[in-house]
Amino acid sequence: MIENIMITKTDHDGKRDAVLVVAFGGPEKPEDVRPFLTRVTGGRVPAERLEVVARHYDIFGGRSPVNEITHRQAKSLETTLRDKGLPWPVYVGMRNWHPFLKDTAAKMKRDGIRRAVVVIMSVFQSRSSWDQYQTEIFEAFAQTETHLGIVYAKPVFDHPAFINTVSKNALQCLARISQNQRHKTCMLFVVHSLPLSDPGVALYVEQINRSVRLVCDATGHNNRQIAYQSRSGRPQDPWLEPDVNDVLKDMGAHGTKNVVVVPIGFVCDNVEVLYDLDTEARQTAKEAGITFCRAKTVGDDPDFIRGLADLVRNVGG
Repeated sequence: MIENIMITKTDHDGKRDAVLVVAFGGPEKPEDVRPFLTRVTGGRVPAERLEVVARHYDIFGGRSPVNEITHRQAKSLETTLRDKGLPWPVYVGMRNWHPFLKDTAAKMKRDGIRRAVVVIMSVFQSRSSWDQYQTEIFEAFAQTETHLGIVYAKPVFDHPAFINTVSKNALQCLARISQNQRHKTCMLFVVHSLPLSDPGVALYVEQINRSVRLVCDATGHNNRQIAYQSRSGRPQDPWLEPDVNDVLKDMGAHGTKNVVVVPIGFVCDNVEVLYDLDTEARQTAKEAGITFCRAKTVGDDPDFIRGLADLVRNVGG
């Protein structure tokens, strides 16, 4: 797995001209939904399946909150860095929707940016997350002939600010449960599934396990389980399991009454959180007789943003 890509050789003076925040992207209005999904799937998914997923977006007004939240995160990061004496502009580039990475690269070129720290808004590393982001960043800069030196900030999965923010949000859910039931409540940590064929799957699972352990240590709550969501692809291909809905059904069958769902694999709400968890998994829990509380994602929580700023300031360290 590539940790850093240097597009051009840069000075070793520790100075960076900008920050580039890179996220998945999402549709912002109903007419964006199908073009967005077609781009994401690259024509590999049958039209009928694409239509099913499109209807998930329709439930939420034909838009995803990803772009709006990512821009808030970037603006807050810029402000936080400035307050720490680092007046670097923070740019946003999306893999799958506007502003596309190539458009952001072209803007950085026009603005005369020479060097940048790249922050990938993906918690855990794998080929389909970090490696793919890095490949597309390289291609975007190459396409636009943007001769920019870049270095990557470390992933956020075990940074104290990320752990503290996830823990705070989980504790808010636990606080809603009666004290005599709290210790029986499972914190169900949910992340996006990956095909077992992904070369980075072992590292992905290792990082998930470390994050979960750190959150449990921080909250002092060790009744926990990890589950996966949003698998796709061919049904016969093995993916990371168990699925969150299967876990909830099993919990209900064994008498679990309360669950706190922690979407630890996402830094902001998206349709996979709003539909796969808040809609589908919540309904599964209801049918299983379980009270369901979904912890907030870290979003633009000031503690989380301070953590991102720390990773930017300490890049290469």
